[in-house]
Amino acid sequence: MSARNTICLWYDGAALEAATFYARTFPDSAVSAVHRAPGDFPSGKEGDVLTVSRR
Repeated sequence: MSARNTICLWYDGAALEAATFYARTFPDSAVSAVHRAPGDFPSGKEGDVLTVSRR
């Protein structure tokens, strides 16, 4: 059985780029979801990346 880890990293503005880098670096990984800010998001602008999930 192989070990499975869940890593949580915080990025201010570069989360998608970082997740893409890690997905390319580790075998059997991919960016599985990108959640973007809605139009009424109070702390940024519409379309800002809020969270990124990698599998």
